[in-house]
Amino acid sequence: MTRSTRALAGAAVLAAVLVTAGCDGADHTAEAAGPTVGLDEALHAALPEDVREAGVLTVANDPSYPPASSFGPDGRTIVGFEPDLGAALGDLLGVEVRFEASPFDTLLDDLAADRFDLVMSAVTDTAEREQQADFVNYFRAGSSIVVGRGNPLGIHDLAGLCGRSVAVEAGTVQVGLLERAQGACALRIDVREVATNDDALLELRTGRADAVVADYPPAVFVTTDPRTQNSYQLVSDTQYEPGLYGIAVAPDRTGLRDVLTTALQRLVDDGVYQELLDRWEVGHGAVDAVTVNGALPTTE
Repeated sequence: MTRSTRALAGAAVLAAVLVTAGCDGADHTAEAAGPTVGLDEALHAALPEDVREAGVLTVANDPSYPPASSFGPDGRTIVGFEPDLGAALGDLLGVEVRFEASPFDTLLDDLAADRFDLVMSAVTDTAEREQQADFVNYFRAGSSIVVGRGNPLGIHDLAGLCGRSVAVEAGTVQVGLLERAQGACALRIDVREVATNDDALLELRTGRADAVVADYPPAVFVTTDPRTQNSYQLVSDTQYEPGLYGIAVAPDRTGLRDVLTTALQRLVDDGVYQELLDRWEVGHGAVDAVTVNGALPTTE
């Protein structure tokens, strides 16, 4: 059994992905059988020598963003479509892809300091971030608004956030989105930056914030999961300023970047990529072609 198959089977055994907004948990069950990915000797040989010798790629990740990445029930294992996709890449390249927890707002600093080989953590590729790293683009998503169940304040769009308190995870593109939205507000949005998306949801659930702005996949996840849907509601299916998630690679490691790009495109072409996303119900964010540094002009 390959690592990607084990990851998906493990998700079936681990009957719940925890969402630590307060003490809430969120069920996510995957089917036991998963796609089998075999080693590609040519791609393995194309890896940088230091990676082949180490036999492992370490990946920095903020596990507070299900279904992309979150802690499983054991409180240690990181599960989600990103770890599953990383495992499939590892099977193809013949190395272990090891996800390790790190705060979101220091991920790129950790990469620059060589604490990790890669960053894969729902990081939107932006022109500003491309000054720090190269990005292998693997998913598309925009920002959405989450409010309390029943939408007591009648918030329906970005304009409805004017004069309200809004919790967001520090360092995310949502901070910039809200800053740009201020220009249309007579009353400023009170933007409250917190350490994780779980913390932002807790601010909303306990009444310290009127709304949360987050990427569309985790917004849908928390508002539809049986364990959290009674607390949260998605304002609409609108995705503001959609952009591309990217696997961040240090700019001086172009060889590693190029091998990852080729390997990920192989998973796309073989259908493994789409199957993995569909298992986590995020197939709507799939890309047809893997690009590098595909920052879109609508995000910062």
